[in-house]
Amino acid sequence: MWEESAFELEFSSERLFMRRTFLCNSPDSVQFAFSLNNATFERKAPQMRHALEPLIGDGLFISDGDTWRRRRKIVAPIVHATRLSEFAPVMVETVIETRDRWAALETPAIDVLAEMARLTAEIICRTLFGRQLGHSHSSEIVRGFSDYQKVIGQIDILSLLGLPDWVPRWYGPAVRRSKRRIHAVLDSVIANCRLQPKTGEASVVEHLLNARDDETGEQLTEEALRNEAAVLFMAGHETTANALAWTWYLLSQAPDVEARFHAELATVLGGRPPVLTDVPNLPYTRALFEEALRLYPPVPILPREALQDSMYQDEVIPKGSLVLVVPWLLHRHKKLWKQPDHFVPERFLPGSSEPVSKFAYVPFSIGPRFCAGMYFGLTEAILCLATLAQKFELRLQPGYDVKPVCRLTLRPQGGLPMTVHSRTTSQGESSLVPDRTTDGATHHG
Repeated sequence: MWEESAFELEFSSERLFMRRTFLCNSPDSVQFAFSLNNATFERKAPQMRHALEPLIGDGLFISDGDTWRRRRKIVAPIVHATRLSEFAPVMVETVIETRDRWAALETPAIDVLAEMARLTAEIICRTLFGRQLGHSHSSEIVRGFSDYQKVIGQIDILSLLGLPDWVPRWYGPAVRRSKRRIHAVLDSVIANCRLQPKTGEASVVEHLLNARDDETGEQLTEEALRNEAAVLFMAGHETTANALAWTWYLLSQAPDVEARFHAELATVLGGRPPVLTDVPNLPYTRALFEEALRLYPPVPILPREALQDSMYQDEVIPKGSLVLVVPWLLHRHKKLWKQPDHFVPERFLPGSSEPVSKFAYVPFSIGPRFCAGMYFGLTEAILCLATLAQKFELRLQPGYDVKPVCRLTLRPQGGLPMTVHSRTTSQGESSLVPDRTTDGATHHG
């Protein structure tokens, strides 16, 4: 838990066991650490590396140095915005399946977090492995990733005590089982991808199979291919699912936002499913999702390790110390945002004075290590929200206390129980939903 004063800090330091820890909580300090001096702070913190290493090995998310630079050159073009025309039809067809399944529900009660995890897992599996292979394996991989998050340790005591990376970390049997389960599925699917007849629609793994290092001309090894597939699944499934769940929750608490959202959908889409070319014409849909990312950033702590001595504002940051950018604090900073705890999508519309700096809003990180799949995630979210919201409204289960909890990502503790209401019967009820506040997040129009 953060003290209230932390939401006004700009730069601070303290000692955590044997390590100095520095909090960068202003646009200037974030730019210093993640952009201007990225080479000094490019390495992810030991806790994050050791928590994810059993699962993703030297994958892009936690690698650094030459390994990171070479993998980034291979992976980034494959998930770049220019590829969205390949991915968007898969996104839409998958969310339409969810829409139709919701329409046939016998009971309106659902766990929105689980539903969004199922949806985003289907999307990322089909784009990663192709429609046929992806569909048959998504639920198994989701269960493996979910189990892994539950059992992996959240604190690396050995690192905090100053022990080097080469000292072995102990992982319990549950962690090893989850890892083996995920790796077995990924290895099987990748092997099947090699055997599949080539079609006009290449999957991400097929692109990875054909990619070559532009310096050495070498292709990815089997292990590297699996590691990058695991990273892409984790980034494309877990974080987007959490963000969508939080968006539905916030919409259920803000009838004026919901009304404006539906008005935009009616004007632009007129009841039809969205396509990629609609996305630029849905600025309010994008704004409300970006506002949800501000209030509930999927990765609420971005930790780095100093690779050499540095200095900021006359304070020495020693080699080996930890540097933290905490979106949970930065995005609710009292000096950077108007009504920082309120749900106000308008702040992300063109012409707004917020955010005051691109370094004040970092849900996808920033600098050279910003998320390569940012546009994939944004487009996916907009298409999912636009498709489902035309047919349904979601309402929080009465009396349910929503609490955010951070494991590897920020998610609602215990899930997010909501009820699904058809727009054909609930449109007239929208304005009757009270404007409530949970965790300080509400909307004041």
